[in-house]
Amino acid sequence: MPTSPSVSLSPVLVDFWHERHLCTVTTLREDGSPHVVPMGIVLDADHGRAWGITSGTSRKAVNLRRGHDRRVAVCQVDGRRWSTLEGIAEVRDDEASVAEAVLRYAERYRQPRQNPARVALRIDLTRVLGNV
Repeated sequence: MPTSPSVSLSPVLVDFWHERHLCTVTTLREDGSPHVVPMGIVLDADHGRAWGITSGTSRKAVNLRRGHDRRVAVCQVDGRRWSTLEGIAEVRDDEASVAEAVLRYAERYRQPRQNPARVALRIDLTRVLGNV
């Protein structure tokens, strides 16, 4: 499966990221301190990225839009199994990106409620860690 040249995704890891688990997403505040919140994230293994949906006014979207540091870490845990996706995130508010993120979210979790302020988070992966 084609992915980012710097990221290797094993089939077992991809399967783990298809299971229904809530994640934590860490973004960085302007002062460099971490902001960690629960969020649903979906791995797009074919393109070496991950997607999420959130409100455009959320702290994580504000942190990323500020542009000072768009690094993020997404972690999911199931007992002793865990995986962290690290990457560079972009807040996207164009209709196609939001629709793509909503479709992927609905496939892994459920159809999200309507949110006119919704934006997509697209995370281009730089590193994958884990024990699955």
